[in-house]
Amino acid sequence: MSRLQPVRGTHDILPDEFPRFAHVVDTAREVARLYGYQEMATPVFEFTELFARGIGEATDVVSKEMYTFSGRSDAEEERQSLTLRPEYTAGICRAFISNGELRQQLPLKLFAHGPMFRYERPQAGRQRQFHQIDIEVLGAPEPECDVEVISVAADILERLGILPYCVLKLNSLGDPQSRAAYRQVLVDYYRAHRARLSKDSLDRLERNPLRILDSKDEGDKAVNANAPSFADYLNDDSRAFFEAVRRGLDDSGITYEIDPTLVRGLDYYTHTAFEFVTTQLGAQGTVIGGGRYDGLIELLGGPPTAGIGWAGGIERLVELGRKLGRQPPEQERPVAIIPLGEAAERRALALARELRGSDVPVELAYRGNMKRRLQRANRLNASHAIIMGDSELEKGVVALKDLDAGTQREVPIDDLVDAIGEDALDELMQLLGPDEDDEEGR
Repeated sequence: MSRLQPVRGTHDILPDEFPRFAHVVDTAREVARLYGYQEMATPVFEFTELFARGIGEATDVVSKEMYTFSGRSDAEEERQSLTLRPEYTAGICRAFISNGELRQQLPLKLFAHGPMFRYERPQAGRQRQFHQIDIEVLGAPEPECDVEVISVAADILERLGILPYCVLKLNSLGDPQSRAAYRQVLVDYYRAHRARLSKDSLDRLERNPLRILDSKDEGDKAVNANAPSFADYLNDDSRAFFEAVRRGLDDSGITYEIDPTLVRGLDYYTHTAFEFVTTQLGAQGTVIGGGRYDGLIELLGGPPTAGIGWAGGIERLVELGRKLGRQPPEQERPVAIIPLGEAAERRALALARELRGSDVPVELAYRGNMKRRLQRANRLNASHAIIMGDSELEKGVVALKDLDAGTQREVPIDDLVDAIGEDALDELMQLLGPDEDDEEGR
């Protein structure tokens, strides 16, 4: 039998790597909390129709990249088409429509994270199972909301230590009237240059022409260089909305660049589109991207409801942090209990539970001689070793060894938590240096 491997396009998040992954999620969750966002989750799979309508049948995601399979209906008389979620927005909008209580909480500010699935060619920065953090706001049509969701993204990147290496790209897609006017002008322009367009862009010309603007094909880029600008076809309302967003970002101290090629190709997208982009990750440079989608919930069968949100790739954020030398917070160090003898092993079980009940992480070491057990404690980065044998048990004490200082002392079992805490405090004071008000430190 050949050696088992993960499925192509998937990867294990091993213990050494997981703190980086968790740090991104925890940072995003904390920033979202500060802005008043509530956390939620949706199912990993939904009816295929949701994504076909919510993302758009004309997109590559729906036409080429979705993991779709058959599932029985409740009556088991027919098969339903189901799809592993390729993104979060459609599922959250479906949850809003499905759950009446959410519609009573507008504006609704939501944070989510989890795995997504897309069938695409695996490469650096792209996987078939990947993970995202996600922010959505429903029921807030004001431009100030656009500023807020961008601010949430900027604050997360800043706390991760990577904002200085990202550029915020910004564009306006206008209201439906502006989009309709621009779409017609753009189609006329591309039809006049059909011979120079790539096959993919020719396919998009009739069904999704705005997506040609962000084509990576060199021939398409040459055509796009002289394409009419969306900004020239924004009506007064759209211009005022975009100006309010820009003014809010300026007032918030968030820098940005206007990028006329930044588009969302489907008609329910309106006004603001944005991406945080880095040059540190090669071709896959977008780490967070989003925009306003005021027409989506109505398209899915719900009431007309404004919406805006973004998603960020956790793997890309982790990789960017690693490349920049950013480290996740150090995990709390455990203590290692080393029992010597049968009676000590039995007492160690209860002691470990008592310590964990006081929020002290504990590793039990049963195997090997004293030297090997201490070596294991050092590999685990334990702060202390608690050594207990028959003689210690008779006296109601343990030998507490500070693995950093190399010192050892007897401590009553009942005083262990305080003793460990005192050692940690002493170590912290040494790192901070002498107190300015301390006579000896003057």
